[in-house]
Amino acid sequence: MKSGYLILKDGTIFKGKIQGCQKEAQGEVVFTTGMTGYPETLTDPSYHGQILTFTYPLIGNYGILKEALESDKIHLSGVVVSEICEKPSHHNRQFSIHDWCLKNNIPVLTDIDTRILTEKLRNHGTIIGGIFFEQKNNFEFKDANEGNLAKCVSCDDVKVYTDGEYKNTVLLYDCGVKMSIIRSLLKRKIRVIKVPWDYDHKKVTDKFDGVLISNGPGDPEKVIALIERVKEIIAADIPVLGICLGNQILALSLGAETYKLKFGHRSQNQPVMDLKTQKCHITSQNHGFAVRPESLPTDVKEWFKNLNDNTCEGIYHTKKPILGVQFHPEANPGPTDTNWIFDLFLENMNKHAKS
Repeated sequence: MKSGYLILKDGTIFKGKIQGCQKEAQGEVVFTTGMTGYPETLTDPSYHGQILTFTYPLIGNYGILKEALESDKIHLSGVVVSEICEKPSHHNRQFSIHDWCLKNNIPVLTDIDTRILTEKLRNHGTIIGGIFFEQKNNFEFKDANEGNLAKCVSCDDVKVYTDGEYKNTVLLYDCGVKMSIIRSLLKRKIRVIKVPWDYDHKKVTDKFDGVLISNGPGDPEKVIALIERVKEIIAADIPVLGICLGNQILALSLGAETYKLKFGHRSQNQPVMDLKTQKCHITSQNHGFAVRPESLPTDVKEWFKNLNDNTCEGIYHTKKPILGVQFHPEANPGPTDTNWIFDLFLENMNKHAKS
């Protein structure tokens, strides 16, 4: 195990030890406040291009379970934790975090005070940084958000998912989709046609009843081709559900604006209020951009509001079957307060099919 350094673009240096893969890495340094769910977090494609700090002091006590993974690999550039559990205890674990990160060629910086780092990120905002073997000050940092990150994590080919008999079909735009979103659709007897981020929906020969725009990493304004596709889908009155990045892309397609948050929302404990019912839900979130609610057109309304910072957490169209949520209703590993969003999407598809 070698000594290592987390060096931020502003010159701040944290000294620790590098576990996992012995390599250097750069990325946007962000943090998550979730206490559990690290296998799901590590394999969420929405973290592509980022170095993730876990605020909970000890990570890895139940190891890595394959059934908990959201994709087939780790998409992060690097991981920062205070302490890793080197001997996890779970009857069904396949790897420790150390072994899983080593297998995925991901460096893990440990033995630093993540409380101080998190406080800095909250006060300053997310910062570009890197994990290095030596203290350096003569290199250039690269901002991954300057490019189209959805393109980096999207599938290359069309793939169809079914779980026995199905009643509806959804066209799923893969911007970095979590497998639990697909499982949530299959559970509701929905057939899923997953397509690349910029796929022309008019090329799909099978009939589909609705469109889902998935979660994913980066700046939504960079996903230009999909924004144009969604404009056409909206004009055709096809039921749409946007999740996370998908919500932002949906808003941009409707003529609204998005902006970068100071430090984002990343955890399984974010409270949001349904502005229709005034009911609070606890949600799972992972995003660094948000929709500017005052920019919404008159026939699109704010649906959910974050109770920590009052940011927009969802939108709906008053005349068309269009829904968008900034949080993750599939909620893997939890909480499951907003699973009903998928049922509402299914209801919209059934209504549209009868009209």
